[in-house]
Amino acid sequence: MNVKIITDSACDLSQSHYEKYNIDMVSLTVELDNKNFEDARTISAKAVYDAMRGGKAPKTSQVSPHKFREAFENYAKQNQPCLYLAFSSELSGTYNAGRMAMQEVKEDYPDWEVEAIDTHCASLGHGLVVLRAAQLAQEGANLSEVIEVATYHANHMEHIFTVDDLEYLYRGGRVSKTAAFVGSLLKIKPLLHVEDGKLIPLEKIRGSKRVLKRMVDVMEERGTNLQNQPIGISHGDDLASAEQLAEMIKDRFHTEEIHIEMVGSAIGAHSGPGTLALFFLNDDYQ
Repeated sequence: MNVKIITDSACDLSQSHYEKYNIDMVSLTVELDNKNFEDARTISAKAVYDAMRGGKAPKTSQVSPHKFREAFENYAKQNQPCLYLAFSSELSGTYNAGRMAMQEVKEDYPDWEVEAIDTHCASLGHGLVVLRAAQLAQEGANLSEVIEVATYHANHMEHIFTVDDLEYLYRGGRVSKTAAFVGSLLKIKPLLHVEDGKLIPLEKIRGSKRVLKRMVDVMEERGTNLQNQPIGISHGDDLASAEQLAEMIKDRFHTEEIHIEMVGSAIGAHSGPGTLALFFLNDDYQ
């Protein structure tokens, strides 16, 4: 029996990916207008961005242990080997909730083969790890083999991103109020990355055109064999910039496979409209 890959909605993959690779996804919760929605199921990222442009401040919460337990118990009953690949534990309590539910289910089904990995990744960085694991699972790799490669990809996944307005990251507790104020005042485009699962400021750049070029420069500095690995680009309802960045990458590195997706509502509620993120490996593709 092939390994079942389970993930959460913060990986920002499309429905077609879930269907093609038989991936199970559990949703984080988005609260908007005093109503709770399931990320990527009952609310669209576009709706969240439009609300934010209108001055609203959506909130998010982790996947509940109950929701995890329902998903896990179904596979445990079938003795289906499973691997849960989680959104960074530094950005959400979802991984811990999943671990808690998994341990509870294991008490009732002690022979069930299951593991969880904190990817320390987000958005399509997380998504690319999930896709690689799902491909291996479909090819018949066993649980330990999938874990080894997925862990490698998670450990070597670079996240380089910028946001249109630092105010959104400030509201989510990601940057200080002073940084948000100064950045907005000076029209500075911050360049950030993810280090050990946390958002870390990298550089401050004035102007959108310069930030795109700098993203590609950083990719060249950090990436390895960029022509022959899948690249991820996610955007906060700014497809034009995402496509422009993709063309710049193709021109420089002749990259053959680039995935472009919208940043989902769970992450987008914190990063805001106009976010642009780039994901690639800093070591050889496995």
